[in-house]
Order: sequence, then C-alpha cells, then structure tokens
Amino acid sequence: MSAEGGTKAIIAALLANVGIAITKFIAFALTGSSSMLAESIHSVADSGNQGLLLLGGKRAKREATPQHPFGYGRERYIYAFIVSIVLFSVGGLFALYEAYHKYEHPEAITKYHWVPIGVLLIAITLESFSFRTAIKESNQLRGKQSWVKFIRRAKAPELPVVLLEDFGALIGLVFALFGVSMTLVTGDGRWDALGTAMIGILLVTIAVVLAIETKSLLLGEGAESHDLAAIERAVTEGPEVERIIHMKTLYLGPEELMVAAKVAVMACETAEEVARGINAVEARIRAAVPIARVIYLEPDIYSAAAERAGTGSAAPTAAPPTQDAADETAERPGS
Repeated sequence: MSAEGGTKAIIAALLANVGIAITKFIAFALTGSSSMLAESIHSVADSGNQGLLLLGGKRAKREATPQHPFGYGRERYIYAFIVSIVLFSVGGLFALYEAYHKYEHPEAITKYHWVPIGVLLIAITLESFSFRTAIKESNQLRGKQSWVKFIRRAKAPELPVVLLEDFGALIGLVFALFGVSMTLVTGDGRWDALGTAMIGILLVTIAVVLAIETKSLLLGEGAESHDLAAIERAVTEGPEVERIIHMKTLYLGPEELMVAAKVAVMACETAEEVARGINAVEARIRAAVPIARVIYLEPDIYSAAAERAGTGSAAPTAAPPTQDAADETAERPGS
C-alpha cells in the first residue's frame, strides 16, 4: 500500500511540476521577475527530486546478492536524502543568491505586467491537485497520527517527501505572488527580491527537515512501539518460549523488518523440539507483523543470575571468559 500510494503521489507531483516549470520559465522570460526565476528553479528541482524518488523505488526492488544479503531496500532512504541535498542547494541557495542579486540591483516589471500573476494562480491550482493527491494517499497510512508525527515516524520516505515538497511549493507560490504583486503596485523591484528570499528560506528549512528525518532512517530505526508489543506477544503467547532474554529490531527497508532475539526455552527439550518451537514462534511473528520478514531467534536457558551479571544467557550455557578477560575483571576496582 505505501509503495503504490507513494508512487501515485510522486507521479502526480512530477506531472504537475513539469507543467508548472515550463509556464514559470515563460513568465520569467517575459517579465524578468526574480521571484518567477526562483519558482522556476524550484519546480525544476522538485521535478528532479520526484525522478530521484522513482529511481530509488525501482532500484530498491533488486534481489539480494552475496555482497548485499539483506537486499537494497535502503536505497529508497539514500535517494530521499539526495532529494534534501538537491532541494537545499539547487532550490534554496539559488533563491537566496538571486534575492541578494536583485536586492542590490532591483528591477521593476515593465512589461507583460499580469503574466506572472496569471501563471502563479494557475500554478497554485495545479500544485493544489498534487498536494491533494499526496494527502489522500498519506491518509491511508497515517491513521490517527498527527501530520507532524506521520512525517517524523513514516518508514517509507516518498510520501513525507512529496508532502513537504508540495506544501513548500504552495507556500512558495504565495510568497512569489506577494513579491510580484507588490512590485507591480509600487514599481519597486526590491519587493520581488523579498519574495525570492522568502522562497529561499522556506526551501532551506524544508531541506533541513528532510535531511534530519532521512538521516535517522539511514542510520537504522527499530520497530514502532505497537509492532514491538505485537512481536513480544507473538513470541511469548505460546508454550515454546518461557520469556524473551533480549530482542532487537531494525528496518532493512520501508517494508522489511529484521527481528533478532535470544529466547529462553525449557532445559529438558530436545533439539528437535526446540527447532519446532522456534519455527512456530517465527510463524506467529510473521502473522502478527507481516513486514517482519527476516527473523533470527537464538534459543537459550534463562538464568536470573546471568541476567544480573549482564551476560544475557544462562550461566551453564554462556561461553567461559578468556584468560585476558578474567585478568581484566580481577584488576577492576572493587572486584
């Protein structure tokens, strides 16, 4: 669902931005407005970003290889991070540079006065349809989460990226409309420069937010609390496992979760019984959390003393310490 919805939102945004970029460039060529130039570059950057997201989604579907045994799911995160860099450099920094240049050398709009107004109003209409598609597709995954929480917690990067880009595009168009309108009314090109600077600050801010959120995904995030609770119930609700000694989870991609746990089994069980029990637990985990596709369960015998000692396993089954480790322990103060 998230991949299909994300692709639909990306294509809608791409089509809208390509059309908007062409009309903005025509308006800039006719009027020389810096706000229109900044918005034109903004639309080009957004179009390139949507192309990057589509490319990342396609490359992430490649099969696992010996060199990359867990597959390529994280490529979607890498391309989303590249999007933030493009938005920051091509969109934000260029707009700020253009604003500085036009403020130092202001130029009034002397011809085709109402062309930029018409282009911006058309662009706002087209961008609103794109934003509406992104909202509709996101609502299928967002549930009862707030928009801020959805953007911060979403594991599939495409929808948050498109949402922020479309939102930024709409606000940027309003800023451009403000700058162009005030320039037409006053004849002072510095208003145009002010609108351009506002666009640049907006794009830099959105790029920083995207970079921070995508960085967290690249570093590796664990399962959400509700999925973690479901996995814990699946492990312990049957007779095969006494308790979870410790467990870690990691997203290998937006729709693939790895679960690794050491679980306590009965001391008297045979290897065959343990193997059957582990298989049953894995089946329950996959039924409870379908994206948990890579599961590693290590059976052990629980020992409270070993847990207090921090070994994470029972004393009889824990590996004996090496002589160097024993010497290091003996040298510690208070040991």
